[in-house]
Amino acid sequence: MSGPLIVLVGPMGVGKTTVGALLAERLDTGYRDTDADIVAAEGREISDIFFEDGEEHFRELERAAVRSALAEHPGVLALGGGAILDKDTRGLLAGLPVVYLSMEANEAVRRTGLGLARPLLAINPRQQWKQLMEERRALYTEVARAVVPTDERAPEEVAEAVIEALELGPAAVPGADPSATPGKENQT
Repeated sequence: MSGPLIVLVGPMGVGKTTVGALLAERLDTGYRDTDADIVAAEGREISDIFFEDGEEHFRELERAAVRSALAEHPGVLALGGGAILDKDTRGLLAGLPVVYLSMEANEAVRRTGLGLARPLLAINPRQQWKQLMEERRALYTEVARAVVPTDERAPEEVAEAVIEALELGPAAVPGADPSATPGKENQT
């Protein structure tokens, strides 16, 4: 298989970064986040790009970052919350092991506070989040091979659920011991 071992999609604040890093560690592979790629390339935060250059410019940067990461990165990849809005990006995700990390509005408020660091939520954050999810939920589901709810779950539990949903055991990881089960001791 070419492309990433796992691609994580979902709304802002769902835990893609935290869960992605845990998955990469558990599966002994690299981790990459397209939002971090954009920040590194631009030398400024995503909220600054939104406010200074507009959402359209950010989405152009995002499309390029996703295309590059999908072509180059063999490990765990997390995409920004809006990456799936682009039809071409959704096409690139077809057939890949994509997992949609889902959460409900109350969980989003609890985790993020829906503050100003989230440029699309700067005005009436709870209502904006609900509207974004109404627009995006079907797109997340469209590209996903599996949906893993994150509400009231620790990141470690979510990571384990992703591994189980994709049926990724040690046999799926190059150089891993196929008799081992991720996160559990061998029972020999």
